[in-house]
Amino acid sequence: MKDAHSPDRAMTTTNPATEDVIDTYPLMSDDEMTSALEACHKAFTDWRLVSHEERGKVLKAIGAKLRERKEEFAALMTREMGKRLQDSRDEIDLCAAICDWTAKAGPDVLADETRSLQDGRKGVIAKSPIGVIYGIQPWNFPAYQAVRYAIANLMAGNGVLLKHAEICTGSGLMLRDIFEEAGLPKNLFTVMLIDHDQSDDLIAHKLVRGVTMTGSAKSGSIIGAKAGEHLKKTVLELGSNDAYLVLEDADIDLAVKTCVAGRIYNNGQTCVNAKRFVVADKVYDAFVEGYVKAMGEVTLGDPTKEDTGLGPMARKDLRKTLHDQVEKSVAKGAKIAVGGEMPEGTGYYYPATVLTDVSPGQPAYDEELFGPVASVIRAKDDEDAMRIANDSRFGLGGGIFSKDEDRALELAKKHFDTGMVFINHFNLATPEMPFGGVKDSGYGREHGGFGMTEFVNAKAIALPG
Repeated sequence: MKDAHSPDRAMTTTNPATEDVIDTYPLMSDDEMTSALEACHKAFTDWRLVSHEERGKVLKAIGAKLRERKEEFAALMTREMGKRLQDSRDEIDLCAAICDWTAKAGPDVLADETRSLQDGRKGVIAKSPIGVIYGIQPWNFPAYQAVRYAIANLMAGNGVLLKHAEICTGSGLMLRDIFEEAGLPKNLFTVMLIDHDQSDDLIAHKLVRGVTMTGSAKSGSIIGAKAGEHLKKTVLELGSNDAYLVLEDADIDLAVKTCVAGRIYNNGQTCVNAKRFVVADKVYDAFVEGYVKAMGEVTLGDPTKEDTGLGPMARKDLRKTLHDQVEKSVAKGAKIAVGGEMPEGTGYYYPATVLTDVSPGQPAYDEELFGPVASVIRAKDDEDAMRIANDSRFGLGGGIFSKDEDRALELAKKHFDTGMVFINHFNLATPEMPFGGVKDSGYGREHGGFGMTEFVNAKAIALPG
């Protein structure tokens, strides 16, 4: 059995802006992990019998409690992973909005369906909760990543486990406390302080009925295989290198302004950040001129300061990986238009960077750059831009800039091979709309009611006519 109190059985959080240690948390022993799972399952056996309306009241209360503790929670997230303080506040607002929308929409989404069968019998479809759902979540949105799947599954009547990224352990624990302060039954949402080997054991346990994970495609493949080995359903939201098309009739000023925000939001560390900018030849020079200038004006600094445009990356190794991708792209023909130099001094900072002459075979074209580095790709025309956008193993989000919104809508519906498309704007997630991708960006959907039905038993019940 693993000893939770051994010095090497602990997790440490570090402020990426100052490199100071924030806190240390002991890992669970195997017995503690199993006991926590069993307690969550026990809480589920009661929660599953609570009405949708009563569950909704608790979720509404969670939203109110998140707003009440917004400044405290936002400050913690900024300390743990370096996002700008205003971005942290926005994240809490989004989480509260998810609680509110789910509480309101949940009873209708999860209501029984009645159908008249062809042989005269009556059919009832009951959307029944299935048990404990295990979530493995990353660090880039310490509150949102957990809220996104947890609130949907709590509304559905399931129990929820969270294995959060090590660097935002404090945020995961604060979220648990907020849930319980708002009235959620104790143990129904449980934070698991465990390592990867223990996580595999947890996936295999009979009381875990589903697994959801957000992270890289490589990690998703491993988790999906492990869950599949035990016949557990999964929802996987993985990485992407989202393309934003600047078509020949685009409003260039709008495109430049939006594409800067889309690339550096959350310090450039978002699965649905705008990452590849595919620009039609007719407007390429105008876009690049404006975009390079605007990215060069982004201020790098303390994420707690209001005038900071870009904070540090979350970890030192992530910054090194990003810089290596930039250098390898340059070695294969890309050009640095602005940025691209590793800053000296304290903190894991990296400047807003623009690469041009980006082409296949370069990391800037083929891979996800998880940081504030933009890849600009020249397309012959609008049709070629759409081809390049789809020339990716990923397909999470993307955007189209065009003054002809009807045409852009047709391109989005019929030709863009991705899960989400934003026309003439940039966005991350909306409670009312499905969130998820295709290809190596994963499968399954969250938000928009879809997340509430991913882990339920659509139970078919037939009665005599």
